[in-house]
Amino acid sequence: MTDSQDVKTIPANYAAPDALLDQRVMLITGAGDGIGKALSLAAARAGATVVLLDRNVRKLELVYDQIEADGGPQPAIYPLNLETATPEHYHELAATLDNNFGGLDILVHNAATLGRLAPLELSDVGLWFSTMQVNLTAPFLLTQALLPLMRKGEHGSILFLGDSVGRRGKAYWGSYGVAKFGLEGLMQILAEEVASSTSLRVNSIDPGPVRTNLRNTAYPAENKDRLPEPEDIVGAMLYLFSPEGRNLHGEMLRIER
Repeated sequence: MTDSQDVKTIPANYAAPDALLDQRVMLITGAGDGIGKALSLAAARAGATVVLLDRNVRKLELVYDQIEADGGPQPAIYPLNLETATPEHYHELAATLDNNFGGLDILVHNAATLGRLAPLELSDVGLWFSTMQVNLTAPFLLTQALLPLMRKGEHGSILFLGDSVGRRGKAYWGSYGVAKFGLEGLMQILAEEVASSTSLRVNSIDPGPVRTNLRNTAYPAENKDRLPEPEDIVGAMLYLFSPEGRNLHGEMLRIER
């Protein structure tokens, strides 16, 4: 693994073969919109059985319908509010996945909430806790609950979606930035712990500026036409689940542009 300050790039133009993820089960948080939705559709086109997790059931149903219309493997919907979920909810999810699929091959921690950009001394304490819950505590609890299930398979992969403000501190990014820093630490610690006992790979990726609702909230005056759509960058993320990407473990990654 690299030093914690090293960042590697992965190719932006990776085109996933049609059968890349055949017979593989992938769970994506925040699957109802943005990058999560785009990745769910791309993974299904590559043959994955996608478990769509989000708090917004209607959005999940629309993604489900689109995957079915595209002829992909039948996905599954799992509504869950990461802000209020308890450890018991995550263990129930693990049991459901085990009963229905017998395992889990890929876990993508995509869900995030921005909170509010403000100086630390003016940060709202309640909002701080809720942002930390969604962006950092939920990925920890979900990973902890699903690790035994993921150890059953070969070439499993856990991917954390990072952000540049979680790799170098930036004023006013408050709880979101701190949570993303924590997420990088969670990734690195987990990667070290599983390195000698399993083939499971653990990485983080900063997708860079992308046209999403979270980006629009953070940068409302930005020219959105200059930003790539989520569909433009998720192919690169599939590289991590390909044979070519199996040498990457414990890495902080970004998409080459």
